[in-house]
Amino acid sequence: MRRALELAARGTLLGVNPRVGCVLLRPDGTVAAEGWHRGAGTAHAEVDALSQLAPGEARGTTAIVTLEPCDHTGRTGPCSEALLAAGVERVVYAVGDPGRDSSGGADRLRASGVDVVPGVLEAEGREFLHRWLTAVELRRPFVTLKWASSLDGRVAAADGSSRWVTGDAARLDVHARRAEHDAILVGTGTALTDDPSLTARDADGGLLPEQPLPVVVGDRELPAGAALHAHPRGLVRAATHDLAAVLDDLWRRDVRSVLVEGGPTVASELVRRGLVDEYLVYLAPTLLGGPRTALDDLGVDTIDDQRRLSVVSTAALGDDLLVVARAPHRRTP
Repeated sequence: MRRALELAARGTLLGVNPRVGCVLLRPDGTVAAEGWHRGAGTAHAEVDALSQLAPGEARGTTAIVTLEPCDHTGRTGPCSEALLAAGVERVVYAVGDPGRDSSGGADRLRASGVDVVPGVLEAEGREFLHRWLTAVELRRPFVTLKWASSLDGRVAAADGSSRWVTGDAARLDVHARRAEHDAILVGTGTALTDDPSLTARDADGGLLPEQPLPVVVGDRELPAGAALHAHPRGLVRAATHDLAAVLDDLWRRDVRSVLVEGGPTVASELVRRGLVDEYLVYLAPTLLGGPRTALDDLGVDTIDDQRRLSVVSTAALGDDLLVVARAPHRRTP
């Protein structure tokens, strides 16, 4: 199963499909084939592995898969049917599929006489699929909120200047993470004040192959010469302050992950409404003082109301520190 997770990591974080890996074992325990899912419209991991074998060669094998085989027809056919047609005798998977349309593969396989073993390395599998599982279970994009601040929590100096609080290594990390999200969201305040391009760029300023879809929330118009109008993905304008409605619209556009780089108004509203799943906080070893904090009022009137998070990781980026934290995951039935 750990090998299957390694294979799954070769897939893309972008789009509606999860990253899945598959290992096919012969009855003697040797590896017959390996496969992984490369993105929407391509063969699923199980079919990718099966495609490497001659007809009949998969009969009697065990399929070890990181996610329960799907049981629906989308751009590709059901993996449950592919496994049955190939004569696979046993299926072992880590995480059950929570999808309303795609789940049910395990039941289909059992009903057809296949030995099915669920939950192998489930905790590791769920951690690996955390972003996708959260989006599917909450029926909205996974929301990552990012800010860069001084050690005393200020994102800008008193005059509003903020370039640059953090150093080159931290900013390069931000661009890499932009490329790992389907969309990037800011409010009109940030768009008008900073005139950002919201592209993902390399150290030399060139565009990375994957670019997030830029989304600007708010009812103020952007000037004709705004940098966002030249974004290679186009621009989504959401003339509303209802952030839940914006996320719902992005979900319908097949956006499954959103990186929020907006100012304290947008960021605080998302936090207040419980719409943030993960936090990326870049801390610079500097002090600014003043009122320009990363977040505004969150409705925390007493210490008992504090919004406690779980730290996932910390990393040194040059002189700066990146703290990755998560909000409690509210799973739906």
